[in-house]
Amino acid sequence: MPYIKKRYVITIITFLVVFLLDRLTKFLILDLFENNSITEVYINNYINFLLIWNEGIAFGLLNFSDQNIYNLITLIILFISIAVLIMALKSKNYEIYFFSMIFGGAIGNLFDRIKYNAVLDFIDLHINNYHWFIFNVADIFISIGVICLIFDEIVFKKKKKTNEN
Repeated sequence: MPYIKKRYVITIITFLVVFLLDRLTKFLILDLFENNSITEVYINNYINFLLIWNEGIAFGLLNFSDQNIYNLITLIILFISIAVLIMALKSKNYEIYFFSMIFGGAIGNLFDRIKYNAVLDFIDLHINNYHWFIFNVADIFISIGVICLIFDEIVFKKKKKTNEN
């Protein structure tokens, strides 16, 4: 029983840290842009902050103007987020952190979709005139969680199977 409680605590803490970091950064960026009437913040030669309202899904893909399609996608994202939470709660070891990071990021972006009808993206990575998709802190944690799960599956579980044979 203590392991189950520990799993819940780890999931909740990781989720809250990711969600609150995402909310805080979005609040600060929104405040910065709205109160100073600016359109871009230059950080260095590789990163700028821009205020972009993303009405699509991952990295602005599949941007729909139809509200019904937007609502359907939002509902699908909600169900996927619940599935990720269930996986987090059933996970063992460090996978709990990975699924919880994905869940926290997904809920951060879902919060925006519900409150603003779009997700606030602001991090613009670029080299000269070659720009990556503009993203936010929630996207960073979702990406890190997915990359870690893939790495875990490919490297560690493959080694475990090799050692068992």
